Amino acid sequence: MFTLIELPYAPEALEPVISAQTLGFHHGKHLQGYVNNLNAALPGSPYEGLGLAEIMQRANPAFGPSGNAAVFNNAGQILNHNLYFTQFKEIPGQARNDGRGAAAEDNVPTGKLADQIAKQWGSLETFQAEFVAKGAGLFGSGWVWLSADDKGELVISQEPGANNPVTKGLKPLLTFDVWEHAYYLDYQNRRADHLKELWKIVDWAEIQHRYSK
Repeated sequence: MFTLIELPYAPEALEPVISAQTLGFHHGKHLQGYVNNLNAALPGSPYEGLGLAEIMQRANPAFGPSGNAAVFNNAGQILNHNLYFTQFKEIPGQARNDGRGAAAEDNVPTGKLADQIAKQWGSLETFQAEFVAKGAGLFGSGWVWLSADDKGELVISQEPGANNPVTKGLKPLLTFDVWEHAYYLDYQNRRADHLKELWKIVDWAEIQHRYSK
């Protein structure tokens, strides 16, 4: 059975980029719902006892009649949200209090990940612009992902619905959620503005750790 992941920061820790209200609904309501739905569907099923990534692989309806769309979607949303919520870091208290948040230009990747981004995109700014454009341009609900292949090459992909790059044999590193519940209370229909602000709270040390595993 799966449980709701604990947030590694306080509800207000990501303000003003993500409000405590949005975080409460997104984590405490939406993600909890996916956990409840998946747990209800697993007993006696061929997916019982498997990890989230393996459930997605076996339940993927794209792989034939043995798939299960409901199980796939709920497992995918749990995996996606677990990676999403643990990729952010707290904004310092003074920055939250003055309403300005952290400075995006001071929050950058380092090490091998930074080198690979520079190799493939030329600059962090070019990479970020493409990532935001693909997130803003994804029709409907879904996710934009940075992933790595088995050679360490980086890939930006648009994943509709609950999909995750693991279904393509890739290692997921970084994701921005473009389902409306992730941003509508704070940004209304300004999806691109929301995505640009998220760079301020990305925990690049965590993304580097995922890349190096």
